[in-house]
Amino acid sequence: MGTESREEGSARQRGMEMMEAVYGFSVDPDTEESDYLKQTVDHLFGEIWSQPELTIRDRRLITIGAIAAMGIGPLLEVQFKAALDHDELDKEQVRALVVHLAHYVGWPLSTVARDAAEKAIAGP
Repeated sequence: MGTESREEGSARQRGMEMMEAVYGFSVDPDTEESDYLKQTVDHLFGEIWSQPELTIRDRRLITIGAIAAMGIGPLLEVQFKAALDHDELDKEQVRALVVHLAHYVGWPLSTVARDAAEKAIAGP
């Protein structure tokens, strides 16, 4: 087995473990023919989310800000729910984050974030 395969396997394992830590679930990219899922697990989670300089909470806050700026409610709900489930943020912090974002992403986009936050807070 060459070095490249070991590195890929290592990134794959880190990626699957990081997805589990971030979302509470993981996916096996070998179950699909598409390279998209492989890139998501191996690169995004195995290399980027796994870098030690930022915590998962730090990365989640950055991700929430970016997604809020795009106004993608369903992805915000996933991030807020994961932050609550992993005790990275409590309900009051989620609501404060939305108020803070309103002043940077604008009121209409922050309304999308607020709706997603309240759905995550309310739970299933």
